[in-house]
Amino acid sequence: MLAIGSPTTGLRNSTTCTALLRELEQIWNDIGETEVDRDRMLNELERECLEVYRRKVDEAANTKARLHQTVAAKEAELATLIAALGELNIHSPIKMEKRSSSLKEKLASVTPLVEDLKTKHEERLKQFADVKAQIEKISGEISGYHPAMSTLVLDEQDLSLRRLNEFQTHLRSLQKEKSDRLNKVLQYVNEVHSLCGVLGLDFGQTVGDVHPSLHGTDVEQSTNISNSTLEGLEHTIMRLKTERKARIQKLKDIVAKLFELWNLMDSSKEERNGFSSITSILASSESEITDRGALSTEMIEKASAEVEKLARMKASRMKELVLKRRAELEEICRLTHIQPDTSTAAEKSSALIDSGLVDPSELLANIEAQITKVKDEALSRKEVTDRIDKWLSACEEENWLEEYNQDDNRYNAGRGAHINLKRAERARVTVSKIPAMVDNLIYKTLAWEDENKAHFLYDGVRLGSILEDYKLTRQQKEEEKRRSRDQKKLQDLLNNQKEAMYGSKPSPRKSNSFRKTNGYRSNGNGSMPPTPRRNSIGSGSSELLTPRSYSGRQNGYFEMRRLSTTPLNFVAISKEDTMSYASLCGSEPGSPPQG
Repeated sequence: MLAIGSPTTGLRNSTTCTALLRELEQIWNDIGETEVDRDRMLNELERECLEVYRRKVDEAANTKARLHQTVAAKEAELATLIAALGELNIHSPIKMEKRSSSLKEKLASVTPLVEDLKTKHEERLKQFADVKAQIEKISGEISGYHPAMSTLVLDEQDLSLRRLNEFQTHLRSLQKEKSDRLNKVLQYVNEVHSLCGVLGLDFGQTVGDVHPSLHGTDVEQSTNISNSTLEGLEHTIMRLKTERKARIQKLKDIVAKLFELWNLMDSSKEERNGFSSITSILASSESEITDRGALSTEMIEKASAEVEKLARMKASRMKELVLKRRAELEEICRLTHIQPDTSTAAEKSSALIDSGLVDPSELLANIEAQITKVKDEALSRKEVTDRIDKWLSACEEENWLEEYNQDDNRYNAGRGAHINLKRAERARVTVSKIPAMVDNLIYKTLAWEDENKAHFLYDGVRLGSILEDYKLTRQQKEEEKRRSRDQKKLQDLLNNQKEAMYGSKPSPRKSNSFRKTNGYRSNGNGSMPPTPRRNSIGSGSSELLTPRSYSGRQNGYFEMRRLSTTPLNFVAISKEDTMSYASLCGSEPGSPPQG
C-alpha cells in the first residue's frame, strides 16, 4: 500500500493519514475495486497531494524571494549610511549573528538600525551645514571679501565624524586666527625637527626651503603662518615620512640578511652587540624609532658593509656548513631509523661544491628542507616507533628469561635469587604479550602505509617484512619446542619400556650418556634444559629476527642482534627413534647408547 505524507509529519497527522487510508481500503474492499483501480486512484491521490505541495512551495519561495530582496535592500541602505557617517564600529546585525536566523528575524533586526542611522544622517547633515555656514562667514571676515560661490564643498557621501571634526578644526583655527596658526606651524616644525634627527638630515636647510623665517630665533614675530607655509610644512612632513618608511624597509632587509649570515657563521655575541641599535629596528614600529641618526645614511652604509663582509666570509665557509648540517641530518635519521636522502650525501656534496656545479646556498637549503621533512616523517611515525621500542624491550626480557631458565642454580638460595624470581615472573607476563604486540604493530604499520601511500622502512628495511619474518620464525621456534616436548615424552616412554623389560631403571651412567648424546644436561632435579653452547639441526630457523637484526647500526658497522632463546639442541625424531631402539634391543644392560 502506498504511504502518503512526509517522514517528518507529526505523529498525529501520520495516524490520521493511516486511518484514512485504512478506511479507504475498507471502502474499496466493500465496493470490490480491483488492484489496478486501487493503484490508479492512489496515484491520482498522490499526484493531487504533490500539486498542493508544489503550489504551497512556489508560494513560499516567492515570499522568501521578496523577503530576501527586502533584507538585501535594507543591508545595502545600512552599508551606505554606515559609509557616509563613518561609523566603522557599527556592523550589520545579520552578519554579526552567529546562529542561523530566518529572513523575518533578519529584517526585524536590521530595520530599527536603519531608521536610527537615517535620523543620525539627517542630524549630521544639519551639523555640517551649520559649521559650513560659520566657516564661510568667518573666512569672508578674515579675507575682507565674500566670494560669490562657496569654497567649501560638502560631500554627502562622507559625513563621518572625522570629516566633521576637520570642519570644526578649521572653524576653530579661523576663530583663533594667528595664535592657532602659530601653534600649528610650531607643531609642524617640531615634527620636521624630529624626523630630520632620525634621518640624519640638516634641519635648518629643510625648513629653510619651506620659508626662511621658520628657522629664526624670534618665532612669534617673524614666523610666517600663511597657508602656503602650512602646506609646505605638510608636504615636507609627508616627504620625510615617506623617506623614513623607505629607509626602515631598507634597513630591515639588511638586518634580515645580517641575522641570516650571523646564524650561518655562528657569529659571537660581541660581534652582534655592535649592531644592537640597528637590529632593534626589526621589532619597532615607525613611531617608536626616535633615536637620533637611527636611520641615517651612515648607519645604513655601516650595516651594508657588515653584510658584504659576512657574505665574503660565508663563501669560504659554506662547505663546512653544508657538511655540518648533513651530519645533523644523518644523526636525526639514525635516531629515527629513517634512511637519509643520498642526493646530499657528504661525499657527493663535497664533490659538487669543489667542482662548482652547484651553489652551496642551494645545497644547504636542500639539506634544511630534508631535515624538516625527516622531522615531519618522524613525527608521523612516532606511534609506530613507540610500539617498536616496547616490542624490542619485550624481546630483551624474553632473552633474559630464557637465559635465566637455563641456569641450573636459579632456585638456589643465593644472593639476589628472590629478585631474579620476581623479574622472571614479570618477564613471563611480558613475553606472553609479544604475539599481541607484533599483531598490533603489524596493524599499525599497515595503517600508516595506507595513510601515507608508502612503505614503512626501518633502517632501510620494510618493517612489515621484518614482522612477518619474526612471526614465521617465532612459529618455527614454537614448533621446535613442541617437537622437543614430544621427543621427551617419547624418550620417557622408551625408558619406561626399558625398565619394564629389565626390571630396573637405567644406571645414572647410561642416563647421563644418553642425555649428553642428545645435547641435554641434567640439572639435578629431573629437568633437562637445553645447553646454550651447542646448536642443533635447524637451529637457524629458531632465532627471532628484529629490526636490529636486519640493520642495527653502531660505529658505522651493522650490528647483528638476535632476540631469541638459545637454540634448542635436539636431533630429528627419526634419528632419536633409531638410537633409542638400538639402546633397548641392540645393547646389553649397562652399555652406552648407540649413536
